[in-house]
Amino acid sequence: MAELVIVGGKDIQGSLQDIFKFARTSPVPRQKRSIVVSPILIPENQRQPFPRDVGKVVDSDRPEGSKFRLTGKGVDQEPKGIFRINENTGSVSVTRNLDRETIATYQLFVETVDVNGRTLEGPVPLEVIVIDQNDNRPIFREGPYIGHVMEGSPTGTTVMRITAFDADDPATDNALLRYNIRQQTPDKPSPNMFYIDPEKGDIVTVVSPALLDRETLENPKYELIIEAQDMAGLDVGLTGTATATIMIDDKNDHSPKFTKKEFQATVEEGAVGVIVNLTVEDKDDPTTGAWRAAYTIINGNPGQSFEIHTNPETNEGMLSVVKPLDYEISAFHTLLIKVENEDPLVPDVSYGPSSTATVHITVLDVNESPVFYPDPMMVTKQENISVGSVLLTVNATDPDSLQRQTIRYSVYKDPAGWLNINPINGTVDTTAVLDRESPFVHNSVYTALFLATDSGNPPATGTGTLLITLEDVNDNAPFIYPTVAEVCDDAKNLSVVILGATDKDLHPNTDPFKFEIHKQSVPDKVWKISKINNTHALVSLLQNLNKANYHLPIMVTDSGRPPMTNVTELRVHVCSCKNSRVDCNAAGAPRLSATAVLLLSLLGLARL
Repeated sequence: MAELVIVGGKDIQGSLQDIFKFARTSPVPRQKRSIVVSPILIPENQRQPFPRDVGKVVDSDRPEGSKFRLTGKGVDQEPKGIFRINENTGSVSVTRNLDRETIATYQLFVETVDVNGRTLEGPVPLEVIVIDQNDNRPIFREGPYIGHVMEGSPTGTTVMRITAFDADDPATDNALLRYNIRQQTPDKPSPNMFYIDPEKGDIVTVVSPALLDRETLENPKYELIIEAQDMAGLDVGLTGTATATIMIDDKNDHSPKFTKKEFQATVEEGAVGVIVNLTVEDKDDPTTGAWRAAYTIINGNPGQSFEIHTNPETNEGMLSVVKPLDYEISAFHTLLIKVENEDPLVPDVSYGPSSTATVHITVLDVNESPVFYPDPMMVTKQENISVGSVLLTVNATDPDSLQRQTIRYSVYKDPAGWLNINPINGTVDTTAVLDRESPFVHNSVYTALFLATDSGNPPATGTGTLLITLEDVNDNAPFIYPTVAEVCDDAKNLSVVILGATDKDLHPNTDPFKFEIHKQSVPDKVWKISKINNTHALVSLLQNLNKANYHLPIMVTDSGRPPMTNVTELRVHVCSCKNSRVDCNAAGAPRLSATAVLLLSLLGLARL
């Protein structure tokens, strides 16, 4: 290091060669005083005593009475008070030890001032450089460090990279790191399963693929104590350690195998659900698809009566009956089942004979309920047939064809109480008249239920439905509506009421209806009835009548063969109608006028 001081020269700019050339050829007049400073280098972590001098500022032509002044970060700016200057001699001192990792350089400024504090020269920059010492250990900051390598990987397979950080000066050996493996746990099958690149920190495998067999390892997880040492790995270097965990990952190099070649199961006929659990062994990792099993029924299930699913916790195959089995059809079933992994096997491994198994299933006979055939049973009869008439003979069979059992019949539901069944032969006859118009009949169909019970122990019971369609017979006379009407005694319109008729029977035992006035009790010269359509007729007067109550017998006849007739009394009130008031007192209670009754009747007719 050299110091060049140019004293009293004027400002010169240019190369150093030009400056020297200028100095040789030009007179040097006195022009300006100069403060000379050089960078100050201070080692970090110095010990007492403090303060101690670390450098000096030179001013070759400083006026008398002037003083040096030092400013900047570390003097009058935070952190304050680290540096100070002797105002008379220019000696710079440090007041305490420094830490390069906190502040590596300080930029200070020096100037000269007069007695009043006015600046005479400067400020001139003064750089303080903190010299690094090896006072920081390497630190692994990015943990946890977990790496994975597939079992059977070739030698030299890179597992992971692990690096440390050193806070010392990276331009020095203080931060130049080297890596090595201090310890491996477990140390089987080799104490040196892995190697770390001393400069890069790459961890690679160094054993043969055969030793990286997850299924033969004592533990598929290795823990390595990794050491990083600065000073390029020299003994004087500081060290730091970290743990690297390496997992030997599984690959599907073992096929699943049934624990036995044959399994047995029993199931009652008619039952569904799991009947047996098939167990397998697989050496692969239970947390992977290389271990999880997938089962398939490859033979013996033509009716798709069986299904098999994997138990996700135990890896067992749960064989289930999904369609009820029939003992009388087949008492034994034999299934062939194969097992595979969810993940494909590695190329050099295949599924062997142990990956298939046979399941023998025995079906147990149970007492099944008799079955009616057909169901529902249907028969068509006329209503009003004589009591004791035979409707049909029901037929129920016992599915337990290999058992000699008898069947007895009984009535289960007979809402109207019309039926009886022979318990031995199943003949159904009537105990009452069948009425199509009964409230127990819906859309001309009467529904009854019967039971068939076998002689098993315990007995089993089946249910059959009988639908009786009742054909209509003309057994209901029609009736008219309304049965009351009113008319004014002085009405100009002699129409009294429009009558309608209805019949509970079905066509052709209903309309067209025939309306008549009963000739024997009413004179033809007073009343008249006229047909409007097949279901309505108009009753009218041939002359005005006095205020009174009249009873008119109306006879209505349906179109059945033979027809049925009904005579209904129509009460007609002839009322006094004056000044828009209707008075029917003499003829009974006040009612609607004949005109109003006729209007309502017409409206009812219009809706038909």
